[in-house]
Amino acid sequence: MVSAPVQAAPPVSAPPRARRLVRWAPVAVAVAAFVVLYAAFRNTAVLPHDDDATLFHWLNDARDWVDENRNSSPIFLFVVNYVRLFVAELYTGLQGALDALGWPGLIGLMGGLGWLAGGWRVALVALAGFGGIGVLGKWDASVDTLALALTAVLLSLLAGIPLGVWTGRSDRVRRVVTPVLDVMQIMPTFSYLSPIILLFLIGPASATVATMIYAMPPAIRITALAVQRVPATVVEASESLGATGWQTMRKVRLPMALNTIMLGVNQTIAAALSMVPLVALIAAPGLGVDLIQALARVNVGAALVPGLAIVLIAIVLDRISRAAAAGRARSRRVRWSGFAALTAAGLALTPALAPEFPEQWEIQIVRPINDVVDWIEAHWYPVTGFLNDTVAYGLLNPLQNTLTSAPWWLVTLAVLALAWRVSGPRPALVAGACLVGVAVLGLWQHGMETLTIVLVAALITIAAGLVLGVWAARSDRFAAVLRPFLDAAQTMPSFSYLLPAVALFANGRFTAIVASFVYAVPVVARLVEDGLRAVPPTVVEAARSAGSTERQLLWKVRLPMARSSLLLAANQGIVMTLAMVVIGALVGAGALGYDVVAGISQQEDYGKGLAAGVALVLLGIMLDRITQGAHGRRNPHKKRNA
Repeated sequence: MVSAPVQAAPPVSAPPRARRLVRWAPVAVAVAAFVVLYAAFRNTAVLPHDDDATLFHWLNDARDWVDENRNSSPIFLFVVNYVRLFVAELYTGLQGALDALGWPGLIGLMGGLGWLAGGWRVALVALAGFGGIGVLGKWDASVDTLALALTAVLLSLLAGIPLGVWTGRSDRVRRVVTPVLDVMQIMPTFSYLSPIILLFLIGPASATVATMIYAMPPAIRITALAVQRVPATVVEASESLGATGWQTMRKVRLPMALNTIMLGVNQTIAAALSMVPLVALIAAPGLGVDLIQALARVNVGAALVPGLAIVLIAIVLDRISRAAAAGRARSRRVRWSGFAALTAAGLALTPALAPEFPEQWEIQIVRPINDVVDWIEAHWYPVTGFLNDTVAYGLLNPLQNTLTSAPWWLVTLAVLALAWRVSGPRPALVAGACLVGVAVLGLWQHGMETLTIVLVAALITIAAGLVLGVWAARSDRFAAVLRPFLDAAQTMPSFSYLLPAVALFANGRFTAIVASFVYAVPVVARLVEDGLRAVPPTVVEAARSAGSTERQLLWKVRLPMARSSLLLAANQGIVMTLAMVVIGALVGAGALGYDVVAGISQQEDYGKGLAAGVALVLLGIMLDRITQGAHGRRNPHKKRNA
């Protein structure tokens, strides 16, 4: 009699709790090792800051060499100087053209462009927006700001769109361009002001080039994406009919990608306007000058008025470019008739009215704003003081003491281990190399102080953005109420809400954190909301039909499925917080931000400021690679279950 084969018993899987313990055991061991090493080597190899470092003198010598050879070096005589003159002349020409229109002509022209792009509603927004600029009493400065922004946008698009097309069609070009764009977007804006001043001197030319560096990446990225999205079947059909590569590009690819390219134009305009206040520090004309002067006087009302003017310009240009991108079908005759009528009416009124906006139409809101701020200061001080002290003594001081008293090699190893765990080996090596670079630059202590502010600000920003995004995703009514506040926070120049933060919390690190929070939380909240809303309704309904509560749906379904969006939100929150570090230095945050500002304003600190800008870039790349690597890495749970 043949016995039946004995079947092996199925493997007994460990309970979920045991699996979690095994998964987190290496983390616990690493944390324990860090604590032991920190206790053993505390206050050794800490690399204290030295304002007289040799590298800073070398950079000062390089600057002196450039200044001495500016009028003799062929690079300056035949390249740099001609670029500077061309950009300056282009700005002067645009500014002169806008001034020649007069305020009625410019308002009519913007209304006509609004009608041409989106009809009477957009035209009404344009007329009201530019009329509001005049009512605020900032017409002349706004024209200068508009001319600078348009100059930067024009040059950014002339360079960015062809490069974006090339990037979209060539994998080799994309591999070269992508890391450059990453650095341009990660780099805090103040970091490249010093080298730009060295090459192009101060004034509109250097301000335009700085604005281009910040505004060009969206144009390149979105144009490349638009070209890649053109269906291959359409391109093959065109080529099969005998069209050349140039004809296919001109007749097929670009027309089909036009709407998406216009979205890139929209983002380029928004980026350029956000840079306008910052480049006032290098003698750029316009509303930024008023913001800098108000910051020096700690005058909240005087800062809010030019901020509102920039917001109005941004809203008008945003609505016009978005309407043009949407490309709604309308009668061409109606569009051009409305454009001609509004523009002609404005130009006809220019000779009849004074070229200057009438002062009797202006309203004064500086004093009422300052009165409100004074009342808030008097009545809210206990609350603001409590928040300031809680964050300082509960988070900032302990973390800063730990980072600055730990050996530099231990902090580097800890970051390397964290990056390896979260993002994998390649991002970990990049992150570790960046920290070594900060040490080589001689800015370790200030780098750790900056990292402290960034980490605390990012923690607060991500936590608040997560709460707001989840709430907005679960409630359409709350999302509708929250949206205008997020729009205002994204559009308002950072200097405008920096002063209210100073008035409430005085100068210091917490004020910089508050400014970073206002700047970064809208993006985090929007990404979280979009990620949760993108979860397929069928999955949600299936979980709900299985008896899941709303709490279980959130924690077990929505958040895990929106993991990539949440990690992207964390990445953007950290990077945008770092971008505010230098601005925070203007209100007492110190560290690398102060070094950068000192390098711009004081000749003897140029080398230190330039090195600090490079250190900020290295910190930005380190933080970006950790979080961006986590975004691109496969979920370990999914990998195990596959």
